[in-house]
Amino acid sequence: MAIQVTSCPFGRSIFGENVTCWCVETEMMRLAVLDYGATVRSLCVKDAAGEWVDVVLGYDTLAEYEANDGYLGAVVGRVCNRIAGAEFELDDARYPLYKNDGENHLHGGKRGFDKYVWTAEPLADGVRFSRVSPDGEEGYPGTMHVSVSYHVEGTALRIDYAAESDRNTLCNLTNHSYFNLNGGGSALGHTLQIFADAVTARTAGLIPTGALTPVTGTKFDFSTPKAVGRDLPRTGAAALHTDGYDDNFCLPGTGLRKAAVLTGDRSGITMTVLTTTPGMQVYTANFLSPRTGKGGAQYCEGGAVCLETQNYPDAIHHANFPSPVLRKGEQYQQTTVWEFTCG
Repeated sequence: MAIQVTSCPFGRSIFGENVTCWCVETEMMRLAVLDYGATVRSLCVKDAAGEWVDVVLGYDTLAEYEANDGYLGAVVGRVCNRIAGAEFELDDARYPLYKNDGENHLHGGKRGFDKYVWTAEPLADGVRFSRVSPDGEEGYPGTMHVSVSYHVEGTALRIDYAAESDRNTLCNLTNHSYFNLNGGGSALGHTLQIFADAVTARTAGLIPTGALTPVTGTKFDFSTPKAVGRDLPRTGAAALHTDGYDDNFCLPGTGLRKAAVLTGDRSGITMTVLTTTPGMQVYTANFLSPRTGKGGAQYCEGGAVCLETQNYPDAIHHANFPSPVLRKGEQYQQTTVWEFTCG
């Protein structure tokens, strides 16, 4: 299957950097990724009628990516999700972090990996992005070399993450794409199956307590496919702020394995998520305030589902969670695959 990799300008950042959009196209998939935040801007696959459907949310201009919240399609780091109290201890040293989620640290801080222009390298089947995160960036120790590679493989997109540091540090990377397999409208009617046995119990402020709660018999039980919004007590925009899913599901096993299956209720497009990570944050776009997206599309709360493969949130503060520590001389690696079928 022929793969075409091309690039085109996508504007200039507020820091004066040129931003490029990289496109990877085959007969089965059309991917557009920005070097700004290594951001998946569009991902088009075919529905049962053979029509192209863009299954991720995004914007038409760089200015919109810079101005809006939500991390649409971006790679998030140095540590995705939350760190309680915006600080941690490592090797007997205390590291204060930027508070950008109340008293907590979220998705790498004030200027995380999502807000930098990465170096791009075209590949035979995709594109690789890399950057150097200097010692002390957003409060984290160590100079970190990080790369994220996107590979188009038939009807699947494989994402490979790698990082290493010259000092002991923390690392937990993910992609924050918002999926709507219908191409628009509410995503709460999508069917979802999750291959998890527990979730990390959390406070109302979305901070883990350290306990693992079995999913059986709870609203978190997606062991049998069900509509995303079926067991939510309320699904209005305001209700999603408190009742929507924003939870880490604990994935048993190791290696590349199936984490979830999401199906568009109107398009019939199915996405199977495979990953090597121990957890997956499921987020129903609870705080995606009304806004205009690509091509004039209207986005709002509940208009997408995020399936963020990652380590457990706030793992540095819980000895029973998988460790987020990346030690000097070691390499962080994780792989996630989004595989699409229809009909």
